[in-house]
Amino acid sequence: MKRNIVIAAVTAAALIGGGTATALATTGDDGGSARQAANTRLSDDDGRDDDGADDRDDDTAKVSSAHLTAPEAISSALKHTPGTVVSAELDDEDDSDKVIWKVDVLSGDDTWHSVSVDPSSGKVLGTHTDDEDDTAQVRAALKGASVTAEEAAKAAAGKGVVTSVDLDEDGKDKSWEAETRKSGGAEQDWKIDLDSGKVTADVSDDQD
Repeated sequence: MKRNIVIAAVTAAALIGGGTATALATTGDDGGSARQAANTRLSDDDGRDDDGADDRDDDTAKVSSAHLTAPEAISSALKHTPGTVVSAELDDEDDSDKVIWKVDVLSGDDTWHSVSVDPSSGKVLGTHTDDEDDTAQVRAALKGASVTAEEAAKAAAGKGVVTSVDLDEDGKDKSWEAETRKSGGAEQDWKIDLDSGKVTADVSDDQD
């Protein structure tokens, strides 16, 4: 209602003194735009804070919903698809909010398999082949290694609930990388030595 009154007043003023009326109308529009922009910035800031809290809540809920541990998920995947596990991650399915374990297995003939494992029952939900270009690097990094992905996940479990384990074949010091989350929601990254199984904090990841 107020907006209609202002428009009517500006229109009437324009008939009497167009230049002044136009200036007043422009000033009013700028003021409204400034206030609107300020309100938008405040809303955006609040949105970012809310998004961060929502992400933490989602991650905590994800961990809580998984009854199957990382080592158990890896074991189930290997029973279905023999080979070498290169990574395992607790993740959401692409088309739904359902949480699953995604386990990447490199078979003896260098074929990559992505195996989906139910985090409650341990049942394999499906599998498909992938094309990867780092097969040679992975093979070289794991050559002579004593610690498997499953063993690395077990070692990292002493630091919290393991939500992912992945081979770092690119770094200077080849290792397993694991991510854990504690009951309070704190997330932390670890490196697991390929030979000794020693777990150390991933300082390089903290600095990124």
